[in-house]
Amino acid sequence: MAWPVRLSRAQMRILQIATSITLLAILWHAMDGAEALRILSRADPVFLGLAWVALSIQTVLSALRWKVTAGQLGQSFSPGKAISEYYLAQIVNQSLPGGMVGDAGRAVRARHQAGLLRASQAVVFERLAGQVVVFAVMTLAFVWTYLAPGGLRWPLWLLSVQVPIILGGLCVPIVFWLTWLLPGPQKRALDDLWYAISASLLARRVIPWQVLLSIATTICNLGAFALCARATGTDLSFAAICALVPLILFTMLIPVSISGWGLREGAAATLFPVAGFSGSSGLAASVAFGLVFVAAVLPGIVPILRRRGAPKARTAASKG
Repeated sequence: MAWPVRLSRAQMRILQIATSITLLAILWHAMDGAEALRILSRADPVFLGLAWVALSIQTVLSALRWKVTAGQLGQSFSPGKAISEYYLAQIVNQSLPGGMVGDAGRAVRARHQAGLLRASQAVVFERLAGQVVVFAVMTLAFVWTYLAPGGLRWPLWLLSVQVPIILGGLCVPIVFWLTWLLPGPQKRALDDLWYAISASLLARRVIPWQVLLSIATTICNLGAFALCARATGTDLSFAAICALVPLILFTMLIPVSISGWGLREGAAATLFPVAGFSGSSGLAASVAFGLVFVAAVLPGIVPILRRRGAPKARTAASKG
């Protein structure tokens, strides 16, 4: 009997880097990479700068949402600490697959006040709050553009992907509610999970902040991609921004490449024709977004440098 081969962390990293490079190479040949490069070379720096501002605001607002969420689970830290930690997590997420490794580190570093479980829940619930609003925008936009005359023209192949995703997402609360049928230990664990969700996301004192901050971060994310598209010459309609951009950005969560590179570009090149634009335009817009995103999280280097400098400072002080 052949046992499955387990790859080391380094081997997985190499495989994921290779996946990103391979996907980008395929897209380069399939979507007229030379044309995409020409479009990128003429990108409007003003719109790219506005996209950078939007993504920077998104990071700050997400950090404040994390502070609100964690506060309900017994953790207390300053807004400055939350923003610093969030930037650090973002820069790690940009260099590792799946876009979640930095968030795991954020939970570990915040575990001291309430324990690792509550710290992890705060991180997961904060991210979940944002994704729920993005999903809601995508779902409403899909229904609107599918039913309204003059909306986007959804091809059959895309409907076969989009509809199951939406139905699956809508069924998650129902499945979660049915877990009360589970036996004792599992039900107690889920009861604790439900308590944490209720306290951190749905409590009367925090739900207005959760809704407001999640709507704001969604506007920043979708708006930043739209601005990158505009910078590269593509003026996406409001319907396309709400219905298609969430699908493009969700691919960044799939942990088979580095920070979604390759997957995001493939999704953009595939979906832009639905809005009446070329695949090369989608490729250029997505690459621009990826580069602006990297630039927007660069402040995360500061916490890294501070952490590396702290031991040296303590050592110098002890010698002095």
